[in-house]
Amino acid sequence: MAGSDTAPFLSQADDPDDRPVPGTPRLPGSTGNPKSEEPEVPDQEGLQRITGLSPGRSALIVAVLCYINLLNYMDRFTVAGVLPDIEQFFNIGDSSSGLIQTVFISSYMVLAPVFGYLGDRYNRKYLMCGGIAFWSLVTLGSSFIPGEHFWLLLLTRGLVGVGEASYSTIAPTLIADLFVADQRSRMLSIFYFAIPVGSGLGYIAGSKVKDMAGDWHWALRVTPGLGVVAVLLLFLVVREPPRGAVERHSDLPPLNPTSWWADLRALARNLIFGLITCLTGVLGVGLGVEISRRLRHSNPRADPLVCAAGLLGSAPFLFLSLACARGSIVATYIFIFIGETLLSMNWAIVADILLYVVIPTRRSTAEAFQIVLSHLLGDAGSPYLIGLISDRLRRNWPPSFLSEFRALQFSLMLCAFVGALGGAAFLGTAIFIEGDRRRAQLHVQGLLHEAGSTDDQIVVPQRGRSTRVPVASVLI
Repeated sequence: MAGSDTAPFLSQADDPDDRPVPGTPRLPGSTGNPKSEEPEVPDQEGLQRITGLSPGRSALIVAVLCYINLLNYMDRFTVAGVLPDIEQFFNIGDSSSGLIQTVFISSYMVLAPVFGYLGDRYNRKYLMCGGIAFWSLVTLGSSFIPGEHFWLLLLTRGLVGVGEASYSTIAPTLIADLFVADQRSRMLSIFYFAIPVGSGLGYIAGSKVKDMAGDWHWALRVTPGLGVVAVLLLFLVVREPPRGAVERHSDLPPLNPTSWWADLRALARNLIFGLITCLTGVLGVGLGVEISRRLRHSNPRADPLVCAAGLLGSAPFLFLSLACARGSIVATYIFIFIGETLLSMNWAIVADILLYVVIPTRRSTAEAFQIVLSHLLGDAGSPYLIGLISDRLRRNWPPSFLSEFRALQFSLMLCAFVGALGGAAFLGTAIFIEGDRRRAQLHVQGLLHEAGSTDDQIVVPQRGRSTRVPVASVLI
């Protein structure tokens, strides 16, 4: 049992001395045999003894954390829902309004390691309480800034990063210390499901509260009130579980933290994939935008075609990266680099497509639904689905490190096929994009009106007078 916790995962083959387990089917493509049984997972009674919390109390803590994560992303995207009003109030242009998000993300990015250090060494409950209380106060204060002090709005958005960094870096670690194995995966999937939902609600709440109150400032006063509720729930409901106790299957004293420098050195050995993702993200986004920009002059369908090419091209490389994982880790990283670069080509282009096929008065709602649907069909449920497929595969194979590897390998290959389906969807988009873009342009210019008939009508000059005709007749 100890060996299964410490042995390498990617390339560790079974020992030649292993013997087959009678009555179990052979693993496809395996050359070894079972090594050891899977680690024992504590039952609910065992978890309660280790953490000192009942299953119901642990589930309630996760519910509170999910509520705060929902609120977290609501606040982040509320500003986007009223951004045109902010631009008008402070008399700023697009570059200055874009700076609002840049300042927030920069603050969040810089402060995340600070709260990561604090969260590994001090009481996480009180860190989150303090951070969320501070974030709520600053957000409320930002709604009272006069129009001539735009710099003060930038300062408050930067300070909001304090609260978000204090929560986002710490809350998942509490869930990790409450649950193990499949229970942990299930709870984390619920926790992160709040990201797309909260993002969409932020857009909708921001614009709708502004419409109801007649003043965009009130949109920034909703989440601070909910933040006070969050602090009370944290203080009254959440309890600090011992760090790592559920994984040691013991109620021994908590693990002692090491120095921050030792933490960084240990983490550096695991960051190769992260560095590849960062580099390929920057390269892929820039490459996709530049290729699309050059092709637009000769092909009006360039945007969806570039997205399709990126997804269809990435699928075989992602598949090969998984197929080569056991034989050559170097080849795996090379294929991942190429695949992720191609995969990242569509990020900025998709946002651009959405904005030019939707009229300005509906763009916030469109962004909200795009965020909800993309996460709903993507990262909200995919980790749990892949884990579920892996678990089902392992049930029919002998327990060993190789079976664990093969199960995850086969389940992750699903991503390559889904990517190919996404490429096919973009090819379908290319058929309709010209008509959709033209309709949005005509609507903005006042030439297209939403009539009750089945066909959209536009106004065209005919025989010296204005006449309404079906839009399809002029788009062919």
